[in-house]
Amino acid sequence: MFDKLRNAFSSAVKSFGEKELKEKDIDEVLFELEVALLESDVAIEVIDMLKGDLKKQLVGVTVEKDKIADIVKQNLRQSISSMFDSAGKIDVLFNIQKKKETGEPYIISFMGINGTGKTTTIAKFANLLRENKFSAVIAAADTYRAGAIEQISEHAKRLNIKIIAQNYGSDPAAVARDAVLYAKSHKLDCVLIDTAGRMQTSKNLMDQISKINKVVNPDLKLFVGDALAGNDTVSQAREFYNYTKFDGAILTKSDADARGGAAISIVKVTSSPILYLGVGQEYKDLKPFDKDLFLEMLFGSQEITPDMIVHHKEKPQEKIEQKETREEKVVEDKSAEKISETKQVKPSIVAEAKVVQKEVQPEPKQIPEQQGDPFAGIATNDIEKYSDLFDVTPPENDNEARKLADKIRKWISDGRPKPKETTKELEEKEEMTVSEDERPKKKHSLFGWGKK
Repeated sequence: MFDKLRNAFSSAVKSFGEKELKEKDIDEVLFELEVALLESDVAIEVIDMLKGDLKKQLVGVTVEKDKIADIVKQNLRQSISSMFDSAGKIDVLFNIQKKKETGEPYIISFMGINGTGKTTTIAKFANLLRENKFSAVIAAADTYRAGAIEQISEHAKRLNIKIIAQNYGSDPAAVARDAVLYAKSHKLDCVLIDTAGRMQTSKNLMDQISKINKVVNPDLKLFVGDALAGNDTVSQAREFYNYTKFDGAILTKSDADARGGAAISIVKVTSSPILYLGVGQEYKDLKPFDKDLFLEMLFGSQEITPDMIVHHKEKPQEKIEQKETREEKVVEDKSAEKISETKQVKPSIVAEAKVVQKEVQPEPKQIPEQQGDPFAGIATNDIEKYSDLFDVTPPENDNEARKLADKIRKWISDGRPKPKETTKELEEKEEMTVSEDERPKKKHSLFGWGKK
């Protein structure tokens, strides 16, 4: 969509970026822009406005070479955006809801020449209302074109919407009036009036549509134009606006429009907004016009693309200095952030934090386990003798074995002393003495005598 218009703006932006800012060069580029916009069906009023805005912004202004393209692009974008903003915006669905709360139907009149897709657009709009839970009735006020009543009746049947129609040759204003009365009596939300297509040069037919508007006094008058017709659509919109002062426009076949100038031109010459775009043949293919999306399609993102900027080569020393400056700035910014964060902490919070803090005890160092035989270097006789004297039980793990080995070594270093017994202990031992037969037998082992 709008490829030709987008290319026209892109070429103008690139041309400005490759020239010095002299008035003669600016005039040459503006002339090239004018030709490209005319080929894209942009009205002469719009072209004059864009040229005037650009010249005002660029002539006599000192601008860096690599910023010219950006300034031109932003100026074109801003000029078109301001034009759309000045035309205003109409939220049709919101207005229907507001009128519904008063108990009255919202009346919409559709107008345009033959062949623009007006009747199909009415069916699409009826489907839009149905999707938003609004009830509607269609007035078949095109009583002149052969097959017009059958066409709109078929759409109404498919959408399950009531239609009010009379015979061919009937007064269109009377049909529209009957539809309004039907909507009021049946508490319907909206009335959609299909009028006969007419050329903007036919004064009698233009007077007739003015009569319809006077009889039913519609809340919204919509012009339906063919986006592919280009400047002819702009001419139609201008004449229809002079007769009817319509409130907004719908452009059909926009999905096949490669030029895109009609949308800008209609807004400029009629001071009325584009409300919807027809983008296909299905009932759902009626989309609200989005100014931001339209500008995005024409100019892309607001960032400067590399091919639009003339880059200047920098000396290696200049690059190093710039890099160092950026690094110093980053360090300063980080330091400032840390100082700012420190200042923001309240004293009471700091005090509480100090009280809550606990003294961290160092974890005890783990002694690595010794490897090898703990009894290495100790004679077997000494181990057996120590076990017999002190009635030592066999160790159950390596740790107990090491402790026992240390005790045996100390016992050996002390001269292998025997265990000391007190007099009382000896007497008790004699009393408890029993015969050899009664004494339990022991099994000798490396670590003393083990009982069976």
